[in-house]
Amino acid sequence: MRYALRRLGFFILTLWAALTINFFLPRLMPGNPADAMVSKYRGNITPATLHQLEVLFGLNTQQNLFFQYLHYLGQVLTGNFGTSLEFYPRSVSSMIGGALWWTLGLVGITTIIAFLLGTGIGIVSAWRRGGTLDSIVPPVFVITSAIPYFWVGLMLVLIFSFAVHAFPSAGAYYTSTDSPGLNLTFIQDVINHAFLPALALTITTIGTWILTMRNTMITTLAEDYVRMARAKGLPGRRIMFDYAARNAILPNLTGFAMSLGFVLSGAILVEDVFNYPGVGQLLLTAVHSEDYPLMQALFLLITVAVLLAILAADIITALLDPRTRTAR
Repeated sequence: MRYALRRLGFFILTLWAALTINFFLPRLMPGNPADAMVSKYRGNITPATLHQLEVLFGLNTQQNLFFQYLHYLGQVLTGNFGTSLEFYPRSVSSMIGGALWWTLGLVGITTIIAFLLGTGIGIVSAWRRGGTLDSIVPPVFVITSAIPYFWVGLMLVLIFSFAVHAFPSAGAYYTSTDSPGLNLTFIQDVINHAFLPALALTITTIGTWILTMRNTMITTLAEDYVRMARAKGLPGRRIMFDYAARNAILPNLTGFAMSLGFVLSGAILVEDVFNYPGVGQLLLTAVHSEDYPLMQALFLLITVAVLLAILAADIITALLDPRTRTAR
């Protein structure tokens, strides 16, 4: 309990620091969203209208900075991140909400699949060290992990979209023929569109999980308690999973939690190649269009997701390995 409270306290302190930096950083930059919007539409605007835009974007320069900060914290707690510049007058929350589910469905599920497959292959490769599987699969996927996301995505589009015509090359579904809904046609359409970007992500990430799990597993198999289990004549499957894999998986779990935290940032390059309407594509659009409120909300969302993932990883590691709960 004390360990969990310490980690929770660290999480709250770090979250407050992230919120504070996220508040002051745009205000230290030259200009403000109101000026950007005025220059974007190139219209003549009165000082009164400019002041109203500053208030709309939470940059009321006539208000004390401390009260601006309190107002900002109140908006964050209520989920009000202001109005988007690029998609005016839509709210930032609605923009993120629309893109978030696409990213969670694509990047989230792909991350879980890559972790499970990579960890499983790593366990078997280490257990059968020097065998056929260990000689072929880990080296191949380690090489693919070094290939850039966008290159793999472009090659998949070239082969499966233009050469074979098996899968769509862009988008999340056919907007001209399908309407979103819980029906079989739309679900099949979404899966077909997500297959190539998901395959690109899996190919370029699974090698990390395989290599990490294999190396940690080999080290764990040399421990005394594993040798004792062998000496007792315990079944090989039990030794592999209950004794070796359970302890060797701890570093992978921490990395997996961190990966889940970064899921919300989306796979920017892959989403850009496939024109997938996720958070990564939305962040890229916000940067290109200098949409300050949208960028600020996305950066904060990614930071909070990573902090929550680290907190979850610490707690899970403490539950699996009691030694981490020892007070220092």
